[in-house]
Amino acid sequence: MIRQVSHNYTKQCYVLKCDVRKFFDSIDHGVLLEMLSKKIIDRNTNWLLERIIQSFAVGYTTLFERQGVPIGNLTSQLFANVYMNEFDQYVKHKLKVKHYARYTDDFMIVANDRQYLVDLLFPIREFLQNRLKLILHPKKVSLRKYRQGADFLGSVILPQYRLLRNKTKRRIFRKLQCRVKEFKENKIDEIRLEQSLQSYLGVLSHTNAYHLSDEIKNQFWFWLGE
Repeated sequence: MIRQVSHNYTKQCYVLKCDVRKFFDSIDHGVLLEMLSKKIIDRNTNWLLERIIQSFAVGYTTLFERQGVPIGNLTSQLFANVYMNEFDQYVKHKLKVKHYARYTDDFMIVANDRQYLVDLLFPIREFLQNRLKLILHPKKVSLRKYRQGADFLGSVILPQYRLLRNKTKRRIFRKLQCRVKEFKENKIDEIRLEQSLQSYLGVLSHTNAYHLSDEIKNQFWFWLGE
């Protein structure tokens, strides 16, 4: 999208990046169940979904206004897309945004007019708050020139290449070291350990991180031999 809007990096374009504050904790049970009931007519299925959703709630909600779905549950990933689908439809069909991408609660919009992106923030905030009872994270709203890099899903997207974010790099090393420790303590087997390594290398394959991949593999074998 950046390449298209910037006409193959020959013209200026901007990237608006936003994140919803405490997204999974803020999903409203009533709103979610209403959305599901519009798509699913089977009463038994709706009954089961209601039991799943209402079996969890964050601590600060009340009996009448329950919120939250557990992070990591497979159902939560599905519910997140159902919940944010209305936002997708609003952005694409009501606001007529052409270059828009979302993953769970992270989304970005690319345009060549900076003021256009600034003006989008108000209706976006209004819709999220009024319809979905969600709030944009005030510290995770950024508007940058594309040459400064677009920070999205753990990578910094720059013209013609992508870099792994430093925070993501540190997290990979930390978690992989924990997996090696679990293996040495016989908490996981060799297959699961190898799966963890390959998973992280798979993430790196989507960025320009050849040397980092080698560094991780070398560190991995060093930890195993300690």
